Amino acid sequence: MSDLPRPGVVERLTSTPSETEIDAWHAVVTAAHRHDLPAGVPGPGRVETAGQLRVPAARSRIVRLAVPSPDGSGYAGVALLRLFDDDVNRGTAWIGRLAVRPDQRRRGIGTLLWEEIQTVLQQERRESVSLELEIGSVGEQFAKEHGFTCGLQLVLYVQRIADETAPPELPAGYRFVEWTGAVPAAHAALFAGVRNAMADAPMGELDQQPLQWDAESVTAAQRGFVQRGGLLHTVAVAAPDGTYAAFTEVGVRSPGDVRAQQYETAVAPAHRGLGLGRAVKLRMLQVLRAQEPPVREIGTHVADDNGPMRAVNKLLGYRPERSVGIFQARMPEECVRLLGA
Repeated sequence: MSDLPRPGVVERLTSTPSETEIDAWHAVVTAAHRHDLPAGVPGPGRVETAGQLRVPAARSRIVRLAVPSPDGSGYAGVALLRLFDDDVNRGTAWIGRLAVRPDQRRRGIGTLLWEEIQTVLQQERRESVSLELEIGSVGEQFAKEHGFTCGLQLVLYVQRIADETAPPELPAGYRFVEWTGAVPAAHAALFAGVRNAMADAPMGELDQQPLQWDAESVTAAQRGFVQRGGLLHTVAVAAPDGTYAAFTEVGVRSPGDVRAQQYETAVAPAHRGLGLGRAVKLRMLQVLRAQEPPVREIGTHVADDNGPMRAVNKLLGYRPERSVGIFQARMPEECVRLLGA
């Protein structure tokens, strides 16, 4: 007997989806990716899909929703909802995936998934939810039709990894500290300290707030990425007083991916203006060039109003690839009042 859900309903996958369920989910997201994005944009790997379904991100829970195809050939649409559990974001949530197979579109499947998401949000007492969408895409049109507005405009930049780049330079007394995988215990507290420098990153008009980090939470976050099947590299800079002054973090989400994803890069306020952001990124390029199989390019999101990081990336040779936005929808006011009663 098939372990896929019955046609005509939205069902929730368990926290341990079967290989058949993962294959059906992956077929939807890869078909949607091929249809919606330019040919040069690498699609999600199967390892990445399995990891997202089985291992939640730190300080959150996930809800996995699927609508089966009418012909029983798999799923027609899928959605992954991340429910934040940290105190500052307990009123909001994140849609990590909302995709409908191209040949199943305009049949109400996306609306069916959105209605189920709203049900979960009400049950979980969430006041808003956000997701990332391509500007000008059918996804943006769908979102706007269902009450989403763009709260933060971003540009996705891509950098080809050259055979040679300028060597990284640090001011006197500063030194690199780096690791692959989860942060070692000896570095966790120092790493959490510099990671909190992200608290002043632009968030636009979104309800979601930057997280506050400690040794336990940074370890859990990096360990979770590895458990989802990814390869994570971190380069930090230790200041003369022993604290960490800057860091950058790059992940390869599935084995064999040719494009790595740039995650956080931050410089602590007391150490800005010294070129540390450029230095950690240049050192990261050296790390990635040494990997087997080699990574050929890096993608990164930068907010339109993040001038300092845009300037650093321009110097490193990043080129804009496409515009995206973080779109947010708020729960109806009458629902919020009832939830707070």
